Amino acid sequence: MGKASSLARFLLLSVVVFLPMVDGIGVFSVERKFAGGMRSNISDLRAHDSRRHSRMLAAGAADIPLGGLSLPTATGLYYAKIGIGTPGQDYYVQVDTGSDLLWINCIECKNCPKDSGIGIKLKLYDLKGSESGNVVSCDDSFCSVMYQSEPKGCVHGVPCQYSVMYGDGSSSGGYLVRDVVQYNQVSGDHQTIAANASIAFGCGALQTGEETDDAVDGLLGFGQANYSMISQMASSGKVRKIFAHCLDTINGGGIFAIGNVVEPKVKTTPLVPDMPHYNVILKSIDVGGTFLQLPTDLFESGDGKGTIIDSGTTLAYIPDEAYSPMMDAIFGNRKDLGFRNEGDFTCFIYSGSVDDAFPIVTLHFEKSLTLSVKPSDYFFQYKDNNWCIGWQRRGPQPKDQKDLFLLGDFLLSNKLVVYDLEKQVIGWTDYNCSSSIKIKDDKSGRVYSVDAHNVSTSSRLAIGRLTVLLLLTSMIFFLIH
Repeated sequence: MGKASSLARFLLLSVVVFLPMVDGIGVFSVERKFAGGMRSNISDLRAHDSRRHSRMLAAGAADIPLGGLSLPTATGLYYAKIGIGTPGQDYYVQVDTGSDLLWINCIECKNCPKDSGIGIKLKLYDLKGSESGNVVSCDDSFCSVMYQSEPKGCVHGVPCQYSVMYGDGSSSGGYLVRDVVQYNQVSGDHQTIAANASIAFGCGALQTGEETDDAVDGLLGFGQANYSMISQMASSGKVRKIFAHCLDTINGGGIFAIGNVVEPKVKTTPLVPDMPHYNVILKSIDVGGTFLQLPTDLFESGDGKGTIIDSGTTLAYIPDEAYSPMMDAIFGNRKDLGFRNEGDFTCFIYSGSVDDAFPIVTLHFEKSLTLSVKPSDYFFQYKDNNWCIGWQRRGPQPKDQKDLFLLGDFLLSNKLVVYDLEKQVIGWTDYNCSSSIKIKDDKSGRVYSVDAHNVSTSSRLAIGRLTVLLLLTSMIFFLIH
């Protein structure tokens, strides 16, 4: 992530794990990076997504940077405040469903950011300053898990290295450590107690790439590889491999929960097997009830095609072959809107309710799951009566990447999205993200209400904040994926 921005390399590993009894439920605090009303600018969003896509596709191709535009917007990304070490120190890490490894910039780091433009104080992790921290040796089983074998030339005591290279030329590298991560364990409705888990994570010693002003201390990957934090906590019986988020763009804040969500109920669609991200099968698209006439091979999966659900991407990106028909269906023959290009965005003037004037776009997925997107969700208002289109053209791509649909939190907001990694399905439903959800504790059989939270804003940048609740349930089960 050039200076602690989003990592998107995602390795999917298969493993059989026996999980012992677990004993609690917990919470992390998550904050939103670009949520300051009219104070963020579009170039930040486009630059972030551009960097992210090039990294996400770096294993086989590089995404072309999409450019930017210096206009205000209210859309944003999310980052968590977590405690690490003994005594505990707080760190801010970007929350990302498109990557796996938790990593933190370390005291030895070269070229790490010293300041952040999003109203947080950056801090470097110091292994020597933690009584509970240890280096992960290259002959440690965790190192073998990451590399799927013991690294060649390994000598006991030599740290297990990690290095991630990206399509935009940036990189993150260092070595693995193991330390205590603190969180707030939910002990009942609206009640928490302190808890912790031993987690192996990356100690970032060298960051290269473009400098950004949205730096954080590291990244918390919520991918499903068995070295991600959620997988480590699951293997030690701390959590189930089910999580959900509900991001509130109406009132701010939201919910991010780990555990068996029992209310509201959500319909699900299968995750595509053996894919490196949360890939699903998109079948068709309708605009206002009329289906777009698109080539069927546009919705195929594999070989650079398919649909990715990714909360780490801000906007929604669709192939050229679908973009033009969608825009024609949304706007019809409306010539009175004063269309203009603001950088790479198409914007227009409209003084009425966009939800009354424009059609709902519905994406149809495998197993009859739909994602309905209202105009107020796929347009964004950057000042009075001025709207821009959140659907983004994929633009020029390498041949093996040109037909990807990337659906970011612009479309996922104001919906409860559930990732069930045990059943390998994902689902969602429209929801009031300022309300609460119910999650079952499998050990006790009790159901707890988990409320939305909206932490007070920063006076400097008016950064909206939300508390992410992680409900850690208990059970004995075998996990095979």
